[in-house]
Amino acid sequence: MNASLQRPRTVLALHPALCADQLVDSTFERLDRVTRLLDREPLSELQGERATRLLAEAEVLISSWGCPSLDREVLDRAPALRLVAHAAGTVKQHVTEACYERGLLVSSAAAANAIPVAEFTLAAILFANKGVLELARRYQELRAGRLWSRELPGLGNYRKRVGIVGASHVGRRVLELLRPHDLECLLADPTVDGEEAASLGARATGLDELLCACDVVSLHAPLLPSTRGLLDARRLARLRDGSTLINTARGAIVDADALEAELVSGRIRAVIDTTDPEVLPPDSPLYDLPNVLLTPHVAGSLGAETLRMMELAIDEVERFASGAALAHGVGRDDWGRIA
Repeated sequence: MNASLQRPRTVLALHPALCADQLVDSTFERLDRVTRLLDREPLSELQGERATRLLAEAEVLISSWGCPSLDREVLDRAPALRLVAHAAGTVKQHVTEACYERGLLVSSAAAANAIPVAEFTLAAILFANKGVLELARRYQELRAGRLWSRELPGLGNYRKRVGIVGASHVGRRVLELLRPHDLECLLADPTVDGEEAASLGARATGLDELLCACDVVSLHAPLLPSTRGLLDARRLARLRDGSTLINTARGAIVDADALEAELVSGRIRAVIDTTDPEVLPPDSPLYDLPNVLLTPHVAGSLGAETLRMMELAIDEVERFASGAALAHGVGRDDWGRIA
């Protein structure tokens, strides 16, 4: 192995304001052990004299939120670049076809970001089956005791059926977290057969069957041309009365107008962390519906959780420096199935 790769020359490319929790003392201590960090101040843009000077030497680029596009012009100014290690989820906002044409290695911290999303989803599933949202509001209104199981018949998690749509990093992690609970899990993913689904703790089924059968349906598919509007009016109508739809994936996987109509009717419940558009207009009824828990895209890594993603990215740099294969590589062939 080339001696220069023992501690590869490394540049940070991210938006400091968006990534402040990733840039802590422990980050720089570890980077100093693993790499030759060319500048502790990240690049938030890839033009100008400073960027040109750093890119000319960089063998590794550690990116995160706010990294500019790595197009052919940028890559031409980075002749030694070998690895882009992304300390966040999707790489589609900055990695371009030119990166693969150059033969660059690319990795993503999507697996680390999956952890808090799955934790959020587990809590949402367990709360949904207990009717926590409705009962909390009802208790606030009444300010008195009731026989709560009569207020919401069918309460509880025991032997309830949970449907997972998409065996993504998050979907698989959710299934793992659900294992200790007395729940039956169904999985709809066209790339997963019955044997693999069983190994994940679920029964493979078609999407339409899953929607009809489950008390809670949780979305974990990537947003692709084939999944945009996947849950349209017809499929939403298949959800059981009183069931709960959880979306921590992407808002556009669900037909927004059809979902609003179902929720306004009160027929189903929802926990919605991602919407289409990303921020709903102020007059959206979803803000006030009693059967909706609407959160502002907070299931993914926030605050201290973002450091986990930076640590994964540095792990990848360490593997690269030692000549080992990346654990979380993103190849050109992965492009059509990842978020």
